[in-house]
Amino acid sequence: MAEIIQKDGTWSFEGDAVRIVPGSDKGVALLRRTLGELVVPLGAMAGISFEPGRKSGRLRLRLREGADPLTQVTGGKLDQASDPYGLTVESDRTGVAEYFVDEVRNALLLDQIDPGPVDRFLLPGPSLPLTVGAGDGTVVFDGEQIRLEWNWKTESSKSSGGARTLRVSDVVAVEWFPAAGLEEGYLRFQTTREPTRTPPAHDPHAVELYGFKKDPLMALAAAAVAVRMPHPNAPKPVTTQKEAVQVAAGDARPAALEGPAAVPAAEDHDVLLRRLRELGELHQAGILTDEEFTTAKQAVLKRL
Repeated sequence: MAEIIQKDGTWSFEGDAVRIVPGSDKGVALLRRTLGELVVPLGAMAGISFEPGRKSGRLRLRLREGADPLTQVTGGKLDQASDPYGLTVESDRTGVAEYFVDEVRNALLLDQIDPGPVDRFLLPGPSLPLTVGAGDGTVVFDGEQIRLEWNWKTESSKSSGGARTLRVSDVVAVEWFPAAGLEEGYLRFQTTREPTRTPPAHDPHAVELYGFKKDPLMALAAAAVAVRMPHPNAPKPVTTQKEAVQVAAGDARPAALEGPAAVPAAEDHDVLLRRLRELGELHQAGILTDEEFTTAKQAVLKRL
């Protein structure tokens, strides 16, 4: 086990995950204290590094693209103090930090973890129910419904309609941007495929942020909703009966690749047997006709 304890927090590694516990020091950012303890599985990690400094260094855990909903929605825009995947390390603990990095890197190499993108979230996101107030509103989220409530700072054009309630199924995108300079930030729940041109101050599906201490907490609300939406890297859903047969037979190639130029890769024997069972289940359920079942089964048998 490798462990490093600092005022900023405690990181421990037992071989299959890094456990991150925020420090209790008053200087620890509000977002990290609110988010609480995190357990990051080895499979969610892309790498780890330590950057030494004159007075203090910085331990950084880099996650695979798409593994963490908070990282996904903030897109690298969280300030360093609020970033839960960074740890300030005092100069006299440099050796411990370097040992910690070596242990995690060795584990990543031994397990042959692919540092590339993933198509599903590997971290669960913030705990629910969640209530976050900042800027001109408050977000209340129970896992299914998002309630937006307004305060005295809200523009009348937005507050006159009262609180708004959205279902997660109504949301097609979550946008979070921090305030920067004279430009206000916002959290927006996009409900249409077309970009919303309404300014956040007047958009009833957005909370405007002014750059105050509680602003980063809105990133938690964004992450809590995003983790319950379709993953941005997830495979496209099957839309036609022909595609359903192709997928069931293990041939999910686009139509443009069909023909002599398309060469199927070698497949594991057990995988093909499992596909045969799946075909039988689809046939029994009435999803595949007799003809479709026969065609798909023959396609699989040719690969055995």
